[in-house]
Amino acid sequence: MLRLERCDLSHLPQMLELERGAFSDPWTEPMIVEELLSPRCYYLAAYESDAFIGYAGLSSVLDEGEIRNIAVKPQFRNRGVGFALLDALQARARELQLAMLTLEVRISNDSAIALYSKFGFEQIGVRRGYYLNPLEDALIMLKQLTQT
Repeated sequence: MLRLERCDLSHLPQMLELERGAFSDPWTEPMIVEELLSPRCYYLAAYESDAFIGYAGLSSVLDEGEIRNIAVKPQFRNRGVGFALLDALQARARELQLAMLTLEVRISNDSAIALYSKFGFEQIGVRRGYYLNPLEDALIMLKQLTQT
């Protein structure tokens, strides 16, 4: 059964390991520590039973949010983990009364683009040469959040 919990520094070793396995240009330990300690950031870890299988983060400034990294272990992809993480981050964004969410995604990452599109994110631009290893453009995606 999938379980989500708030990340803290105790999750750092697992996050680093997954980061290195999931991304060709992974974040460094100081980058992740800075995110985890920032009051503007909110990270969730995903577990199946007691196994760490993914994480995702949200940062916010004023009424704008940015989806940071979403990473899921390869053997757990396409099983709803990314969906659950993104859904929980969106719920947090609504709690914070954010007006919008943005994110960047590799232009070749069709599965991530499909997931974000399911959540109502729309492509609004391109950042040329944003990603390294290999050099690749990023799509900028935006979702307006409605306040109720």
